[in-house]
Amino acid sequence: MTSEGSSSLKEELSDSDGKPVSRNPSEASIYTEDDEEVGLIQLGPKCTIKEHLEKDKDDESLRKWKEQLLGGVDVNAIDEAQEPDVKIMSLMISSEGRADIVLPIPESGNIKGLWFTLKEGSHYRLRFSIKVSNDIVLGLKYTNTVWKSGIKVDSSKQMLGTFSPQAEPYLHEMEEETTPSGVFARGSYSARTKFIDDDKKCYLEINYTFDIQKEWAKS
Repeated sequence: MTSEGSSSLKEELSDSDGKPVSRNPSEASIYTEDDEEVGLIQLGPKCTIKEHLEKDKDDESLRKWKEQLLGGVDVNAIDEAQEPDVKIMSLMISSEGRADIVLPIPESGNIKGLWFTLKEGSHYRLRFSIKVSNDIVLGLKYTNTVWKSGIKVDSSKQMLGTFSPQAEPYLHEMEEETTPSGVFARGSYSARTKFIDDDKKCYLEINYTFDIQKEWAKS
């Protein structure tokens, strides 16, 4: 899910169709508090969807932007006491010329055994779908940390954006990455992937192992 030498961070805001609009600005025993995300945006008091719409309602351009963000959400049908809920519906790795590697999402968050194998020097993208319910989720981020032989070799973070609740899942595709190559790059890695928001609420945490080898794993 990552390669050595992460690409620069990119902040994105998703529109009501689930298409990101780019903006330039974001093994369990060995994990420590030092690996947690730091420097997250500090937010003011939480607002409900109705309160968001009421704010700056005299600003025509801002009002239209908020309505576009909310899409077809019926604000009167939403329980304002509910917190936003984010579910990662699917995860897959795409590499040109190959069928997607579909990754099963565990209920416990811990993958037993090898989760997937990547070919050294290969180009790939992570793709996933996100279902948002109840309320707007602010500043959803994807973070990934990788270790090899107990030593951290890579850490990356990408801002996915702010999403309003809707019936259909949002589809997101990460930037293309390249796996490292060479004898020292091959072998087994442990990793932790998290989806968190600006309130530091974690919606999914997966601890897993993967391999980098000379060739792709046989289907």
